[in-house]
Amino acid sequence: MHNLVIKRIYEKAEPGDGYRILVDRIWPRGIGKEEARLDHWARDIAPSNRLRKEFGHDPAKMDEFQEQYLVELDQNPAASEFLQMVSDILRHDQITLLYSAKDPKYNQAVVLKDWTEKNLPAHKAD
Repeated sequence: MHNLVIKRIYEKAEPGDGYRILVDRIWPRGIGKEEARLDHWARDIAPSNRLRKEFGHDPAKMDEFQEQYLVELDQNPAASEFLQMVSDILRHDQITLLYSAKDPKYNQAVVLKDWTEKNLPAHKAD
């Protein structure tokens, strides 16, 4: 199985990124579609607009944000489809979850990566 990693979308796209998934609800400022080199935009799996605005990438609000985002993920109808897509891709490629926040530690991609790894469906041997 391959890796699931996170990376800021403003960092240069590299071949080692594998399958690139943007996990922001809104398009990142200053990035063109060509430059982004996305394979998929998972906007439906991103935090709700309400939660995103309440969090505001304030490190002091990270614990509360994580708790609420995990509830959103568990209740999100798009979550099982997202998990299946990630599971299928990880069989043959790395996945890079892309986010636009400035802080590499306090953002939704960190929460989403952890949640995804814990909830990936088990594979039968190929």
